[in-house]
Amino acid sequence: MAFSAAIRRAVSSAVTLAARASGRPSSVQSFGGVLSKQTLVSGRGGLLLHPPPRVASSSFSSSAVATDKPASDANLLKVIDAEIKCAEECDDHDRVEEIPERFPFEIQDEKGMNIITLKRTYQDENIEVIVSMPSLVTGEEPENTREANHQDDEDGGEDNDNEKPTQSSIPITVNIGKESGLSLEFSCTAYPDEVVIDAMSVRDSTRSDEEMVAYEGPEFQELDDNLQKAFHKYLELRGISAITTNFLHEYMINKDSREYLFWLKNLKQFFEK
Repeated sequence: MAFSAAIRRAVSSAVTLAARASGRPSSVQSFGGVLSKQTLVSGRGGLLLHPPPRVASSSFSSSAVATDKPASDANLLKVIDAEIKCAEECDDHDRVEEIPERFPFEIQDEKGMNIITLKRTYQDENIEVIVSMPSLVTGEEPENTREANHQDDEDGGEDNDNEKPTQSSIPITVNIGKESGLSLEFSCTAYPDEVVIDAMSVRDSTRSDEEMVAYEGPEFQELDDNLQKAFHKYLELRGISAITTNFLHEYMINKDSREYLFWLKNLKQFFEK
């Protein structure tokens, strides 16, 4: 131990003498690496012990932050812009439909929705009609239908005179309610110049779902023919006629064009932000 202490004193003296002779600071590190580097500086009062100067450090991110949009987004925006231009050139999107004379309903058309709502009162009834987007059919007969019809002709087969040809149509739901709480609901399909009742049911708004009777009557097509005709006349008197539905057909085609353009512009706005 005495020998080790003597060595440390000798080294310290040698460093001190060298520092005084040169007038420059010297750095030493303690044995074992336990202490950090210190700087010996000669001064009037002897040697001063200072910590080593700190080196400013800077951190660098491993990857640069992308500021530009991906090329695929830019290409998609170009396609959307082209489609918007095409839709704006279409005559349907800004067409103002001429409402037929004595059209009995108030039209509620909310932008961004795929339905419109018609409302009116008739005597003591509140009538609400939900009109959905049209199901469009082109003039071309589907290939499989043509082949089936041709095969039936060759086989001398079935008489298709009573079958409804494929036509464009609009789905409508008619709800006719009274203050008593009872209401009739008709699910219909409107074809050119014809309204078909697909189903009907009786509702009672004064009862909860648990109290409602499950039986809703037979299928409409199973009703007596005279009763079916009476219900068609019942709806016609309340405004659900061929004149009304043909106007609604054109109205919904134009609405479809307007909503498509609105949808495209929202899509473009998403990719621009």
